Amino acid sequence: MKHRGRHRRRRRGAALRAVLTGTALALTAAATMISVSQADVTDDPGALKPLTSAADTGRLQLREHLVPARTLDRLSAAMGRPVGVDGVLGNAERAMREGPACSADDRASLPVAPAATRAYCWDDADAASADWRPASVTGSGDADDDGVWGTHRALVAGWTHSTTTGRPAERGLARVALVDADDPDHLTYDWVLLVVPVQDGRDYRGLASGISGLVWYQDKLLVTTRTGSADALYVYDLDRIQRTTIDATAIGRVPGGWSADGYRYVLPAVGSYRFTSGRCTAAGAPCPGALALDRGTAPDSLVAAEWTAPDGDRRARLWRYAFSADPARAGLLATDAAGRADAVEAYRTGTSGIRGVLSYRQPGAKLPSWYVGHLPGSRDGHGGLWRQDTRGARAAQCGADSSHRCWAREAGSLSYWQETGEVWSLSDRMLFSLPLATLDRSLR
Repeated sequence: MKHRGRHRRRRRGAALRAVLTGTALALTAAATMISVSQADVTDDPGALKPLTSAADTGRLQLREHLVPARTLDRLSAAMGRPVGVDGVLGNAERAMREGPACSADDRASLPVAPAATRAYCWDDADAASADWRPASVTGSGDADDDGVWGTHRALVAGWTHSTTTGRPAERGLARVALVDADDPDHLTYDWVLLVVPVQDGRDYRGLASGISGLVWYQDKLLVTTRTGSADALYVYDLDRIQRTTIDATAIGRVPGGWSADGYRYVLPAVGSYRFTSGRCTAAGAPCPGALALDRGTAPDSLVAAEWTAPDGDRRARLWRYAFSADPARAGLLATDAAGRADAVEAYRTGTSGIRGVLSYRQPGAKLPSWYVGHLPGSRDGHGGLWRQDTRGARAAQCGADSSHRCWAREAGSLSYWQETGEVWSLSDRMLFSLPLATLDRSLR
């Protein structure tokens, strides 16, 4: 698909697909192998079970709530002209380091098998904080099928602040790192604080939400909300990134201008989706965890995984919503006349603690495969990544004991870039990628 005439089409897929042999060897050598004591923690989740009854699918229904245009326009008029993605990336000052330049602890968080072909660690000032943690990733490869948005190829990583540590005003806040990925050998980024307009656009507040899922589709950024909320997703318009004018700890309007706890940029929400069945519970609506985009459906679709405790008995649901094909609703879900979005496909998986999900239809396959990455539960170390369908499940094996705990440590969401054939993900310490073909070869 082709979106909006302002895009400048540039092909740098070859550069992004290039495997740095030395880097890959260094990352593989540094990875911590799995011990025998860990071999029993990832039981085969088995085949996906389709959910087709009205009782099952009805719990997945969303209702759309858009912020009135006059509210957004009032905020924009007060803060000044939005800067957008290009405005942030053109002034990005934080630099990421490539894998060999990262610490041994950083590299030990990467997948054991298959090995990452590209990996980056964050600026020391950001990596040193124990209060902020990354969990989700998306990028211009999701936003547009040529992988470029505006004048840049970009990545977006979602970070959430601890709800129990740090300054009380910061607890639970959500921010995104907007990463300039034009030059694969030199990634830079800057922070954008996610906010919600209040008082009809005369002010804003910080978004208090765990960003476990994140998808950039067309000009919209969809993010998951906090567990236990009736809200399932918040929606942001990346053309509406605003620059703050006052460097203060307050968030919102302050004497003389606008502040965001020291951040230079804020992104105000333009809408949300809420479950019609109410707050997420074990017997009701699911608590959304991981998100991803699937371009293999018609229309394109948003896939989601339910968050369940990694050591619990409750198995998670996987499902998808169709995106709207209406050009006037770019980046929003397909809804009926009452603003309701229904799941168009749903399954139950035999695993829990899901932190990453991806749906991809292999050439010639009747149904897509679902890639599900999950945490190791109460045991420390690496998690697992399974490829599931209605026939069964496969996972990589590693170590002398052939453990399935081969994926990244505290792994986050998954993002497949159609243009380059790469899957991007992140650990608790690093951002990394590898070809989907390499991933598939390991899952046999």
